[in-house]
Amino acid sequence: MEQRVRDFLTPAAEEERVAGLAVAPQRPRISPSFFEAFSIRGIRVVWAEHGLVRYSFRVTPGHTGADGNLSTGAIASLVDELGGHALLTYGHHTQVSVNISVAYLSTARIDDELEITSRVLGRKGGYSGTIVLLKNKRTGEIIAEGRHSMFGKLHSNI
Repeated sequence: MEQRVRDFLTPAAEEERVAGLAVAPQRPRISPSFFEAFSIRGIRVVWAEHGLVRYSFRVTPGHTGADGNLSTGAIASLVDELGGHALLTYGHHTQVSVNISVAYLSTARIDDELEITSRVLGRKGGYSGTIVLLKNKRTGEIIAEGRHSMFGKLHSNI
């Protein structure tokens, strides 16, 4: 049993590569964090208006799981980042995520082109809600729908 525990706790070669990544410290409000830059890599804004943004995104191997499908974690990250981005186009400041809910409806494979739409659903006080829809551009099939709730400090009139 002791040997099985040791084997389980010994990092695999891939884990050692990840541990060896050089991640520069983030400069707040100047540069995106490593995670933000990685999760939105390859995103292109097609058009944006007041609280509604359309993006184009090609699935790359870095965003897929071992099965070659766009990973659920990558989808959740896109919902988080792009939901927050929709608020910025609406003129609101950066907020903290309170809740993210994602319905995974289909899969996307490497080189699939996705059309992503993020929209502000509304705002009440410091609480905001957005919806992010990921669709396969070629087939029109919905890959996922995410709802993202955020909270930010209210501005004082004093």
